[in-house]
Amino acid sequence: MSSYWCAGKGDVIENWCRCDLSAFSKDGLPSCSPLRQPVLRLAPHLEPSSTMVALEWLDVEPLIGCKVSDYIIQHKKVEDPSEAEIYTGEVLSFSDDLLSGLGSSCIAAGRRHGDHSQSVLYSLVFKCLEPDSLYKFTLHAVDSRGRRSESSFVFARTSCPMVDDIRAEEVADKVYNLYNGYTSGKEQQTAYNTLMEISPPMLYRVQHHYNSHYEKFGDFVWRSEDELGPRKAHLILRRVERISRYCGALLRSAYIQSRTDTVPYIFCRREDMLPSSSVWHSSLQDMQVSCTEKLMSVPRNTYGDSKLR
Repeated sequence: MSSYWCAGKGDVIENWCRCDLSAFSKDGLPSCSPLRQPVLRLAPHLEPSSTMVALEWLDVEPLIGCKVSDYIIQHKKVEDPSEAEIYTGEVLSFSDDLLSGLGSSCIAAGRRHGDHSQSVLYSLVFKCLEPDSLYKFTLHAVDSRGRRSESSFVFARTSCPMVDDIRAEEVADKVYNLYNGYTSGKEQQTAYNTLMEISPPMLYRVQHHYNSHYEKFGDFVWRSEDELGPRKAHLILRRVERISRYCGALLRSAYIQSRTDTVPYIFCRREDMLPSSSVWHSSLQDMQVSCTEKLMSVPRNTYGDSKLR
């Protein structure tokens, strides 16, 4: 048993390892019971949306040996994948911040049994992310003696921003009517205000509809420069520059339909609000939590070359 649970460097005492004097790290911490690396992954039952990403991992606490007291999750938006390590992002404790409710209301923490009765599955649902953005999520375990495991990480990209295609077509028609014929100063200002008030993805879609219906009278860019002047047209058009090529291609689809999926997720809260100092001496599995299954509305776009029923 010592070879299996304590790496042959200690004795099994009930459900923990008493390490030999030679089995201590440079930091003076016992190392005969290794702290395994958790494996972070995307939750297979919750597909990322434009603002939501769901993650999960199996608990790495062994039956005998070290006690996992917490998991530390770090998440950040990555503008350039090659610069992913420049800044740290937000760092949260699964126990002290998320299960306690002291962290962000935009993150839901969950705990349930895995596929096997003795396995525990932890989950996190990030609900307030930015659309069309790349995020890096990093996780490591902390045991009751303060040791940290190796980190596990996942990159995830949120889907393209939501657009109301019917509204986009209405705006395109409105702008064409404002541009058509003699354009007064009032009509120019109305067209400018209309195009500046809508979101960049909606503006991209308005441009698509305008060119689809009225390009024979001049495309959207040329007509905007001609009616509003180069300066105002540039202020409008520069707003779509941050849309990725991938989302730009989808926003040029013949048809876009919006739908809302209702999906379940687990939401847990701690019942025993102990001081954080005492948590380090216990197992996260032993923490008393109350969990409920909640429903979340997740809006999504569906893209196609023909109208969808």
